[in-house]
Parts: sequence; C-alpha cells; structure tokens
Amino acid sequence: MPQRPIAIDLFAGAGGLSLGFEQGGFDVAIAVEIDPVHGLVHHFNFAQWVTLPRSVKEVTGKALREKIRAQGGDGDLDVDVVMGGAPCQGFSLIGQRALDDPRNFLVKEFLRIVREVQPKYFLFENVKGLTIGRHRQFLKELIGEAEAADYQVVTPWQVLNAADFGVPQNRERLFLLGARRGLPLPNYPEPSDDQSDRPTCQDALADLPDADTFAQLRDRDTVKLKTPPMPVSAYGQKMRCSSPNAWHFGYQRYWDPQILTSSVRTQHTRKIRDRFRQTRPGTRDQPSRFLKLDPNGVANTLRAGTDSARGAFTSPRPIHYQYNRCVTVREMARLHGFPDWFRLHATKWHGARQIGNSVPPPLARAIAAEIIQALGHTPNRPAEIYELGDRHLLSMDISAACRYWKIDNPFAPRSRPAFAASTD
Repeated sequence: MPQRPIAIDLFAGAGGLSLGFEQGGFDVAIAVEIDPVHGLVHHFNFAQWVTLPRSVKEVTGKALREKIRAQGGDGDLDVDVVMGGAPCQGFSLIGQRALDDPRNFLVKEFLRIVREVQPKYFLFENVKGLTIGRHRQFLKELIGEAEAADYQVVTPWQVLNAADFGVPQNRERLFLLGARRGLPLPNYPEPSDDQSDRPTCQDALADLPDADTFAQLRDRDTVKLKTPPMPVSAYGQKMRCSSPNAWHFGYQRYWDPQILTSSVRTQHTRKIRDRFRQTRPGTRDQPSRFLKLDPNGVANTLRAGTDSARGAFTSPRPIHYQYNRCVTVREMARLHGFPDWFRLHATKWHGARQIGNSVPPPLARAIAAEIIQALGHTPNRPAEIYELGDRHLLSMDISAACRYWKIDNPFAPRSRPAFAASTD
C-alpha cells in the first residue's frame, strides 16, 4: 500500500484538524499541544502517533523530523503539511509591526517551524476577526513572512463556514493555504450544493438518548446502554460510523457503540428548566443569553469558555431543542462533527473547551482533500484498526496530567477544582 502523506499538527488541542486530515488520507505523525490535559485526550484518540505535551516554542524542526523518522519515516523525509491555529491578538503596538507584538509570538513560532521543517504545504487557521479592520495589517504581515520563507500563499484567502461542509453549526474561520514555491497551489474547498450535506440540529441529535434519564450520569460521563441508539438520519449514521464509508480515509478504531460517552448531566434548577421550556427554538433565554437550538436549523458557534488564567468559566452551551437543559458535551461533539468513537475529557469544562477550540473535522477533511489533490496523491482506505488509549487519561486533572507527562505545570493554578468523573 502506498505511503500516506505526512502532516504535523501544531497547537493541536484535542485533535479536530488531526482527525479531519486523517479522514482525508494523511498520517498526522506528530501533534504538539501545550495543555497537558488536552494532550492526553489527543493521545487517547490518536494512540498510534506521537503527542508532544509542550509549547511550540520549545520544539525545533530538526527534532520533529527525527521523531517522524523514529516512527519508521523515510530517511529523505519530506513533510507534506504543517498545520495549526496559533493564538494571536492580531493588532500592533504603536509604531510596531503586528508580528513584533509580543502577544503574537506564537504565530512567529508557527512560521519558524514552517521555515525549519520546509513542508510542501502549510495551513494556518484563525478567527474571522483577523480579516477585519486594523487586524488586516497583521494578516498582510503574516502573508509577507510566508512569502519571504519561499512559500506562495493562495489568494484571495478565504473565510470558510463549517455549515457549508456538512457540519450542523454556523462557524466561520479564516484559513490560509501556502505551498512551497514551485509546487501546485491547492484550491479552497467548494461549499456543497447538496442539501443532504447540510444536516440540521435534529439530524445531529435526534437519535441520542436524553442524558437526564440516566441517574449514573449525575457524577460520571458514561453509561452502558441496553441497545445502541438507532440513527434516524444520514448524519447520525456517519457519527456512529455505521458503515466503512463513515470512516472516510481514516483508520478505524475499536470502540463500543453501546457506551454513551461525554454525557455528564448539568444540574439545572427547576426555575431554569421552566425558563428554558418557555424559550422558543431559535431564540435566546434572556437571563443567560443561551440560544435554544432550532431543530430545523444549525447551531450557533460553539465556544470554548475561558482558560484557568481567566477564571475557568464553562463555555455557554446552547439549550437543547427538545429537552429543557443545555446540551451535553457529546451533543456538542455531534454538532461539531466529531464521531461518537472520539472521546473528550470527562468534565464538562474541559470537554466543552476542547470542542470549542477545535476545527470541525468535516471542514478539516474538505481542506485536506484539496491538499491531497495538489500533492497528486490518491488517498487510500487503510486496513489497520487501532485501539484507543487508556480510558483513565480522560479523567485526569492538570496535576495528574503533568505527572503522567513528567512535566511541570505550564499554567497558573486553576481558580476552582475540576469535576471528578469516572469513565468506562
């Protein structure tokens, strides 16, 4: 079987880009993620590859190449893609370039890795706001730096909406595509005109059982079902991987579809539930400003909440269109395009943050397909089936995660204790 193209995922989080590129036909040989908890979740879902729990600034291109070779890579290794969504502020200090703003150092680190690794292609993802007003100066400088590193950037750059690529969520993000000079430029993926490729919230969630009917989910995130849910939509069938085609060009995983995961309950008061009941679908509950999902529409952008340095607030999860509660993390995952075998952290706080920070896998897969085509590579469906990682990785708090990785805590202490949950 031909060797699959190789990608490196920087700022990998739980692995939205990693999963989309794997499904598109790539081997994402290395993922770099500074958050040790997110790194464990990535390691659990992609146990066949290497997860580096460190800051990108501590990584060199030479070290990345050596790790890929250690996995059996070719001696004349030519990395096909370096990708990532580096956090940035996007505005400059007075009299100073935006890229020289110290708050944007991670973008410079992304560019440094691209220069050192010299991949055939790179993919840079960021918020739509980078394209607006004075932030555009930052974008202009970023493109200039890439061109100075001997890369051509696909222009005009595009903001892509996940809802146009089979995701039941309105989520717009900037994507920059670059090719090493002399290589064919990839195209941006085209939005689908097929309405069957535009699932609704009901398509995404209707077959999932109500978490509130399981007492076990008060203090844990998993429950064994008597029978697995029967998908009622084509989208549900894809999320449950009901056929080999649902794995696309990714590796199948051994998993149990009778275990409902990432579904710890939220303990709403009766007053809040009554308020949610009275909120019309497609409108917002006024005190909380949470959107109640429209069963025939798509979700609003799922956000990550705040990190530990800013109070560790849980993301504002939308209200379920049928049940008088906020959606579970698994329901968020469905609205984001993560299949049911893919596991998130056992807590609502970490799990929701991992989803809100990630690129929806179907959108990443669409971009991966264009880069595969530019490479002149025909993707193949691998025969290997991989085990997922140790389930205990999904319930570790940051202290336990640091002990697992044998690293110091890269963040300030959390302002409140994490929810302790068990998993199956």
